[in-house]
Formats: sequence, C-alpha cells, structure tokens
Amino acid sequence: MRVVLAEDLFLLRQGMVQLLESYDFEIVAAVDNGPALLDALVTLRPEVAVVDVRLPPTFTDEGLQAALEARRRCPGLPILVLSQHVEQLYAKELLADASGGIGYLLKDRVLNSDQFVDAIRRVADGGTAMDPQVISQLLAGRSRREPLSTLTPREREVLKLMAEGCSNTAIAQRLIVSQGAVAKYTTSIFTKLDLTPADDSNRRVLAVLAYLNGTRADVS
Repeated sequence: MRVVLAEDLFLLRQGMVQLLESYDFEIVAAVDNGPALLDALVTLRPEVAVVDVRLPPTFTDEGLQAALEARRRCPGLPILVLSQHVEQLYAKELLADASGGIGYLLKDRVLNSDQFVDAIRRVADGGTAMDPQVISQLLAGRSRREPLSTLTPREREVLKLMAEGCSNTAIAQRLIVSQGAVAKYTTSIFTKLDLTPADDSNRRVLAVLAYLNGTRADVS
C-alpha cells in the first residue's frame, strides 16, 4: 500500500516511516510542510495519506488545507489526520466530503502500532477511523433540530462506535448485545438519517459523516 506522510518533527516522521515499512507499507513520500504535501498527494496519488494538521510555514492548519485541496483535485483520496489538535472548521469541511475514506486520530491517544496500522488500512479501504474525543468536540454545540436528534441514546452509541470504525461484531461486543440487535439499530439509524437502500458499507460511511457534520446525508 502506497502512503504519503506529512509530519514536521523529524524523529516522529522517521519513526512512522520505519514503523509502516515494517508492516509492508510503501512510503512514497515523507514531507514536513504544506506545499510539499499538496505536491506529493497530487503528483503521486497514494492509496492513503497520513497528515499532521499544523505544518510549516505558519504551523496553523496547512496540513488540513493541503488535504482539502488534494481531495478537490483527486476526489476520493483517503486521508488520515494525525494531530495533537482538533481544528473544527477545516476538519468538518474535510469530513463533509463523502467521496473517500477519512480518519482523525489524536497523537497522544494512539496507544500501539496495531491500532495505528488498523486505522490506516480502514481509511485506505474507504472507511472511517475517528478518535472519540474528536467526535465529541465536533459534536459540541450542535442544534437539536437536526435529524440526529431523532436517534435514541442506544442508536447514538451504535453510531458513535461506527464512527470509531467498529464492525457490527465489535459493536456487539462493546455494548454486550447480539449482532442481530446491532443490525436492527443500524437499520433504524439509516432510516432516520434518510439513507436509502444501497451498499451497506457506503451507508455506514455516510451515516458517520452525517453524525460528524450535522448534515442530512443522502444516497443517490
């Protein structure tokens, strides 16, 4: 799997390169600034990008801006944001684009290599990998008039775990319910969010994006 990395700290960047190479990822570029990231993403078209938010030259939101521009030029480009910060404005804009896999992890909450590698692979496959703290911050202050307000507390629990990238089996184990019960919850969620019958993996992604962005997801 071809990967582009963007991280301004040398030791962390090289550490990720060595870690991912040990899992048979091909690192096609490892850059330390926003312009170099955009150039690498557009030119090399990797299968997934791992992007820090705050990169040179201004250390504000160059990573996310480069990711957004790359997705405009290369629709569906899978992006995994790896940061110490939640930049809500650009994060919501990135997550609103349902054309490819998306993830957002906080550096200090990635506890082991398996967790990190699994997140990269899920995003590359078109899924989501969201840290619960990121979800909580993105949900803060949202209007109760949104379609999400029609979900029951249990359905919101299920959707939150879906946003973290959990399968139905994993959700059943976390909530100590049957897989059949989880299937009923997901069907109800799709119905309440107006997600018409389609490929379930696609509906899961759209449901998660609706959950994170407060938009009414729809499937054509």
